[in-house]
Amino acid sequence: MNSFEAVIFDLDGVITKTAKVHAAAWKAMFDEYLQERAKQGKEAFREFSYEQDYLTYVDGKPRYKGVESFLKSRNISIPFGNPTDLSKKETICGLGNRKNEKFVETIEKEGVDIYIPMVKLIKELKEKGIHIGVASSSKNCELVLQTTELDQFFETRVDGIVSAKLGLKGKPEGDIFVKAAENMGVSPDKAIVIEDAVSGVQAGKNGGFGLVIGMARENNEEDLLRNGADIVKKNFEGITIETLEQWFKKKNKL
Repeated sequence: MNSFEAVIFDLDGVITKTAKVHAAAWKAMFDEYLQERAKQGKEAFREFSYEQDYLTYVDGKPRYKGVESFLKSRNISIPFGNPTDLSKKETICGLGNRKNEKFVETIEKEGVDIYIPMVKLIKELKEKGIHIGVASSSKNCELVLQTTELDQFFETRVDGIVSAKLGLKGKPEGDIFVKAAENMGVSPDKAIVIEDAVSGVQAGKNGGFGLVIGMARENNEEDLLRNGADIVKKNFEGITIETLEQWFKKKNKL
């Protein structure tokens, strides 16, 4: 018997190498929009940057919240609109939908790469009967899981679509992780969260999880530790259930 009963994974940047695809889609959309505004004489064009803009205002957040957060940082105010808005409409939802079109086009054209050590761990957890869930802000979570044929491993999926239906708050609130634990019949203090975004480790901490592991894909160990991660790793090569058990016991002084 293990001290923990479940592991809940974020998707993009943790299991799949789609974080870079998301970042590229965000940059393409925002640069396009900011150039449109510059041509209209609203403000000088200043490109959307990965370090300053994506990681700070967008990474890990629900799509429309990410749009809103970045635009606010540039003092740009536009209507929120409606999730059904067409991608050319100048609303927060319209811009979010434009980004999504670019993301889906890339996935359908190029497919999805996975982090092999993490998938190996997922299979080991499944074999040992540990509950496994995925919690993601993305509304494309199901598409990505099906594309990689990983959907078969997860007992529950709480993503952007589920969150919208249930009215769950996005990261950094802990709602999506707590809901995933609830769906599996596990108390958060008996579960592990694995995340790569600052907003994600904040969500794990805010949800009261027994262990929050940060994946420092961007060499951002200090940011992850400062914002709620109990342990931070750059990769999961060689990490097993026994490793997770040791970390969980140490954190919870068992």
